[in-house]
Amino acid sequence: MTEEHRLISAESVTEGHPDKVCDQISDAILDDLLAQDSSSHVAVETSAATGVFLIFGEVTSKGYCDVQSKVRETLRNIGYTSSEVGLDADSCGVVVAITEQSAEINQGVARLTGDQETAASREERYEAQGAGDQGVMFGYATDETPTLMPLPIYLAHRLAFRLTEVRKSGEVPHLRPDGKTQVTIEYDDNDKPVRLDTVLISTQHDPEVTQDWLAVELKKHVIDPVLDEVLGSKVPHDNYRQLVNPTGSFILGGPAADAGLTGRKIIVDTYGGAAHHGGGAFSGKDPSKV
Repeated sequence: MTEEHRLISAESVTEGHPDKVCDQISDAILDDLLAQDSSSHVAVETSAATGVFLIFGEVTSKGYCDVQSKVRETLRNIGYTSSEVGLDADSCGVVVAITEQSAEINQGVARLTGDQETAASREERYEAQGAGDQGVMFGYATDETPTLMPLPIYLAHRLAFRLTEVRKSGEVPHLRPDGKTQVTIEYDDNDKPVRLDTVLISTQHDPEVTQDWLAVELKKHVIDPVLDEVLGSKVPHDNYRQLVNPTGSFILGGPAADAGLTGRKIIVDTYGGAAHHGGGAFSGKDPSKV
């Protein structure tokens, strides 16, 4: 690597990662309420530890969400269906501590109420939309990928998505829900990606598999297909470093191994560190939250 070149890394996580589990639970509750009442004001947080979830926050809505059922449904869809993988959706504890949104916050958001809101046009409701707090937001786009996202985070996401895909389809057996990916791309002095430097995958797995077997299977079914799809002939990737579970076995995962919390993967959810971030999280918040 020349002096002018630099390495940029970005990570992603699978749906079974503890923090992303919490994001998905908060989002599932939000989606359920918005489907019933599009004017719902929702700020729902989730925290997870071994065998227990705490759902807390503020909600004002005409809809109703069975939070216990929604948590368990989300966990089942992810694949946490047995204590053997670290969590059983049907037997884990779920504690709910959700209250109404503060009237003082609500008065800044809902400037039309009751009959006023019913009689207002769509344009009038839009103009009357307020905010209950200030915030700082950043947007960013690049022509490095078709999605206008930076290449490192885009590639990390594609690897994480494919890892989940082969787990759920059974194409690669013995995989469990928790996992992370990371890629490092070399950029030239014109800020153009010129080489893939490193691909790292950490994935939870059954105890009977070896790390050597896992490395071969993930290269064949996850890494190679994604690199060919995303990089093709545009970015050289014939001499990169591959790391699979570099710390060794990864049998215990999910909230049983590491506590989870909504909003702790905000860089994963945005640009992978390629652009600024205002600090706010997305999950569990209705559109009035800025």
